[in-house]
Formats: sequence, C-alpha cells, structure tokens
Amino acid sequence: MRYYPLFLDIAGRRCVVVGGGAVAERKVARLLACGAAVEVVAGSLTPALAALTAEGRIAHCGTAYDEDCLCGAFFVIGATDDAAVNERVSRDARLRGILVNIVDDPDRCDAILPALCERGELAIAVSTGGRSPALAKKLRLELEAAYGPEYRTLVEILGELREKVIARGGSAAEHRGLFEAVVASDILAQIRAGCWDRVEALIRELTGVAMEVRGR
Repeated sequence: MRYYPLFLDIAGRRCVVVGGGAVAERKVARLLACGAAVEVVAGSLTPALAALTAEGRIAHCGTAYDEDCLCGAFFVIGATDDAAVNERVSRDARLRGILVNIVDDPDRCDAILPALCERGELAIAVSTGGRSPALAKKLRLELEAAYGPEYRTLVEILGELREKVIARGGSAAEHRGLFEAVVASDILAQIRAGCWDRVEALIRELTGVAMEVRGR
C-alpha cells in the first residue's frame, strides 16, 4: 500500500475521536492544535480530556459508540482498546464516506497519521506506511535534532517576505528566483547567531525588501 501524502485543513471541522484513554488524549491534542471541532465518544475520560470537556474545548458523548455519533464528521479516529468497536468505527465511517484512522490498524484506515517534526509552521512528516511506528519515531527524533528552533524563525520571516514580495507585483518566476536566493544564502546561519542586522541586510540585498526581524 502506498499512501498519498496530504496535509488537511481541519480548522472548524467536526472530528470525532472514539475512545477516552491516553491514546485518544494525544489524538485530541493534535486535532485541537489544528483548530478542529472535536467530540470524544467514550464512557470514561482521562483527567486531561475531562478537563478539556469542562472548559468547553471539546464535546463529550458519554454513551456507548453508535454509528449516529459520526453524523456530520469530517474525520474520525478510532482509539479504543476494543477491536470490535474499532472495526465498527472503520466500517461505519467508510460507509458514510468519512475519512477514518484506526490507531495501530492500517488495514482499517483511509488515512494514517505520520510522526511529525514541527518547528512552528514547518512540519516534516515521517511515514513507514504503518509498517514500523518505531522507525518513524526514531527518524522523527533525528530530524528534531537536525532542525532546531531557528527553522521556526526562518519560516516566519520567509512567510512575511513572501507576502511583501507578491504585494509589489511581478511574475511568479521572478518571485521564485528571489525566494530561492534567500533560502540559498547564509540567512539560517545568521539567524542561529542572532545577527539580526545581517539578516535584514541579506533580505534587502537579495529582494529589495526592508524588513524588521528582531525579537522573533
């Protein structure tokens, strides 16, 4: 099986997590970080999930799982320790045309969740097609060591720069050349060193854009 790599915009979309344990807690945390409207279906919740419910950050259905729990869902995650329930979640979601992930069961998934190295808006995903989560974790840790917090700053600067360059007009080819020149420069090393004057000078020299980058 080869999976099609895709980053989904789930902001404001209804995402259902079936299960209320530690695994479900981790899945809920990532969904919330991406702005999803989350509902957890479980008879009992971890203290952290119970707190999120009390704060109104997630909805909670405390009844046993039923296919009606999936009404209006965009994405469903099955995270129970009951194989029969997970099987039903997978079957019901697929019948309704809803994307589904069943934790640690690739055969019942439409989508698998990669290991992620995140630095702000930069996300590097690692997947083994569900065949070795342990290897995916090892590679994620190696990436985290190689790509430090300076990459978060770089992405923020490049995002702001892109808006400024596009706003002043010009062709896509011209824009691409400017962005590639900045990325190919020693801007990352200057960010690591905290040489903000040099970062600003590089951007100005390469693109003609004056930017304030201090304090990021």
